[in-house]
This record gives sequence, structure tokens and C-alpha cells, in this order.
Amino acid sequence: MTTATAPARAYFGDLHNDQREWLNALAFYKEDIAILEHRLEDIARRNTHQEVMAELEHFQNRFIREREVVDELRHDIKQEENMLEKEMRDHPVAIEHRYFKDHTELRDRYQTFEKLYRELKQEFQQWLVKRM
Repeated sequence: MTTATAPARAYFGDLHNDQREWLNALAFYKEDIAILEHRLEDIARRNTHQEVMAELEHFQNRFIREREVVDELRHDIKQEENMLEKEMRDHPVAIEHRYFKDHTELRDRYQTFEKLYRELKQEFQQWLVKRM
């Protein structure tokens, strides 16, 4: 016997707060990626050995992909934010007291991004120590 679970629900304000927090954090991550890329450029200028260049390219590709993920997440968060703003315009009465479908899939994607980004940054920091 399987029972269907109801979708998670959340208040408008909670969803909006999540969106603001995530967008601010994603802006930080994008800036952080740029800083890490500058570190790569510094290493590339000082060390042109083929092995190091291959390692540099590995990290460069990973940073490019992380930037793409940041952009994709930002876009999807903004889409959800637009949907909530439309709901607020169309049905403003007691909006703060109504439940909406929680954005669990978006939250999972964001949390996965954060976890993988922290792991990448730690891997990069370890590589820097080895190469400096």
C-alpha cells in the first residue's frame, strides 16, 4: 500500500526570503569564482609546465561550469520570484497567510550547488598549496 504525500507547503514570506537569500549568495559565488580565476591566471603566468597547464585547464573548465550553474539557478529563482509577484498582484488579500507549493526542488538544487562548490573550492585550495 503506497500513500501519496502532499506537496510541501510554505508561506509567501518564507519563499520570498529564500529567494532573496539565494540570489545574494549566488552573486557572492559568482564574484568568488572570478577571484579564483584570477588566481589561476597568476599561476599560469608563473608556471608554464605542461602538467601544470593541464591542471589549470581542469580548474578553468570547472569554474566555467560553476558559473553556468550559478546563472541557471539565478534564472530559475527569478522565474519563481516573478510567479510569486504575479500571484501577489492578482490575489493580494491575505497573501502572507496563504500557503504556496514549497520550492523543494529548487532548494535541493541550490543546496547541491553549494555543497559541490565548497568541495571544488577546497580541492582548488589544496592544489594551490601544492603548486605555490
